[in-house]
Amino acid sequence: MNAHPAVHNGVGAVNPAAETRLGCRIQKRFAGQQNFAVDVAFEAAAGFTILFGASGAGKTTLLDCVAGLTRPDDGRIAIGDRAVFDSSSGVNLPVADRHVGYVFQNLALFPHMTAEQNVSYGLNHLRSDARRQRTTAMLQAFRIAHLSGRNVRDISGGERQRVALARTLVTDPQLLLLDEPLAALDSPTKSHIIDDLQQWNRTQGIPILYVTHSRDEVFALGESVIVLEAGRILRQGTPHEVMTAPLQETVAQLAGFENIFDAVVEAVSPDRGTMTCRLSGDGGSTSIETPLVRGGVGTAFRVGIRAGDILLATALPRALSARNIIPGRIVSLDQRDVMISARVQCAVEMEVHLTLAARDSLQLEVGREVWLVIKTHSCHLMQRAT
Repeated sequence: MNAHPAVHNGVGAVNPAAETRLGCRIQKRFAGQQNFAVDVAFEAAAGFTILFGASGAGKTTLLDCVAGLTRPDDGRIAIGDRAVFDSSSGVNLPVADRHVGYVFQNLALFPHMTAEQNVSYGLNHLRSDARRQRTTAMLQAFRIAHLSGRNVRDISGGERQRVALARTLVTDPQLLLLDEPLAALDSPTKSHIIDDLQQWNRTQGIPILYVTHSRDEVFALGESVIVLEAGRILRQGTPHEVMTAPLQETVAQLAGFENIFDAVVEAVSPDRGTMTCRLSGDGGSTSIETPLVRGGVGTAFRVGIRAGDILLATALPRALSARNIIPGRIVSLDQRDVMISARVQCAVEMEVHLTLAARDSLQLEVGREVWLVIKTHSCHLMQRAT
């Protein structure tokens, strides 16, 4: 715990250069874990870069290497034109000299201090009037000035989160690392804090590496997304590129594709930009039309379809633009808050999401015969998980 505040607050105020970039190329191996090593190379521009991946993918280890808490075995880390680690030249700056802000998931606030005392903690090198002025400005920026005299044990989770961010940012870091900082908060609170964080960075122009498991946060914050698996970069791009059209099954699972099945190409129609693929399961097999990708007849893929991209009909639909109309039978209906998850058995069992009103108006019940309606471009072909 004692090491955390030092990482949070770095050392003194450093005014970052406009549009600072992070360059990171590192390898880190772990004794006794022969099958796992962090081996990445990427650049992060000013703004939010999301680190996305399952637990154990190496996200926090990567942040710790950048912050200086963990030493890589090889590589180079540069913030702007300043190398903070370079194995070839022996550079390895201490944590306090890297000017990196780090907000941990557990926040690491001083529980015996007030909000104001926590925020001003990293400014002890300044004169009292300068320290007070900067602390007050940051408390106001994150809308917690009215809490300045309150002990952090006596404020809400969202307010503590704001204190942790303010304490980190008051030192003007050149790089900000955020390890699932909003994981325990409700959606409205998250949204307000995200707005304030985005507003703050519009005037700072520094890179922010942001670890999250939330797809909503990826789209709300990310200008760039890096997907990690087993310590390596699996995919990198904009949220739209990575999350809505995944090329790998692992990314599809992280992105929330509820339906992922084996598929074999039966026919290719380059003139129409489509392929016909066969899905096989316990219920037999069925053919679906998918977008054209590289691969001839007989090629095996995985096909992913979001549960929210499937429509249900209780009568055979006609004259639709959607090319895939598949008969099936409802095997379960589960209410999840204000959404219904229906499982429909056809050749494979598919999950479909619909509203309570749709369930009631269609008079859906277990055992009812239905038709699944799926657009061609809702079927995403991808590589199998390794």
